[in-house]
Amino acid sequence: MAKQWNYKGIIPALALPLKADYSVDEQDLRRLASWLATHKGISALMTNGHTGDVFSLTLKERAQVTRIVAEEVAGKLPVISAVTAEGIHEAIEQALMHKEAGAAGLDIMPPHHWLRFGMRHEHVIEYFSAIGEASGLDLAVHVYPSWSKASYTCEVLADLARLPSVKVFKVGTREMNKYARDIEAIRNANPSVAVLTCHDEYLLASMVQGVDGGLLGFASFIPELILELVNAVQAGDLKRAMACQARINPLKDVVYGMGEPTGDAHARMKYAMMLAGRLSSAVVRPPTHQPDESTRKQIENVLRAAGMLHKQAA
Repeated sequence: MAKQWNYKGIIPALALPLKADYSVDEQDLRRLASWLATHKGISALMTNGHTGDVFSLTLKERAQVTRIVAEEVAGKLPVISAVTAEGIHEAIEQALMHKEAGAAGLDIMPPHHWLRFGMRHEHVIEYFSAIGEASGLDLAVHVYPSWSKASYTCEVLADLARLPSVKVFKVGTREMNKYARDIEAIRNANPSVAVLTCHDEYLLASMVQGVDGGLLGFASFIPELILELVNAVQAGDLKRAMACQARINPLKDVVYGMGEPTGDAHARMKYAMMLAGRLSSAVVRPPTHQPDESTRKQIENVLRAAGMLHKQAA
């Protein structure tokens, strides 16, 4: 019988270290995964998310990344891998590849054509049901922003919460009225599932809505600060939570600016992680590019002020 995992807490969506030739840097990836696994309160690790360059990776590379991380944290933490596919057949193929590679769960992103054309309620349920039944793995519902055509209604979210394979909701609604309604719909349908924010760019505001933690790319960079924040929120200590958010803000602003996570933001975060000694390089795959000289200087100044600049970078 498969182990029952508790996904409540913080789940970092791993940044993907790359070598100069754009190949996966296995040594650096193992080092990052192992370091993250030492933090109390981290409940899982996620591979192949947007932060992990999923759209620039081949299917073989995605499975490779999952296998490396699953091997490194075996017996310590479950690994969730993202699945991004255009149909059920392809999604199941990816799901089985990640299961073979050691994944305990799958983060199901909406098919790209749903972003263009929208989708029907019954299509969403069929898609998740088929992947769950074929893989036998825990599923995380990746909730896209409310402004996108792949935004799930409260009714869809409630029906997804009732599926036996769905264990996690990665809620990135990014419109606070709907965000609150989404959480309520999920809770009412199934109180046992883990409801996690993925609003990297406004953590405190999204954490005080009664969620169980976060599934965040930003936690790949500053897990200790984000864990401190969620612990303060869950303890009801708003003063401490606000002080922690104030420490996070300069780092958040230099990575995300006034916007949402993007390829450029992930490149800025990689550069910051390199300066902090958490990655060996900041290589990204084109068409994403590394930050320009002015932005690199801003990142360096923020890390220096935060006392996070690695001695070699300094």
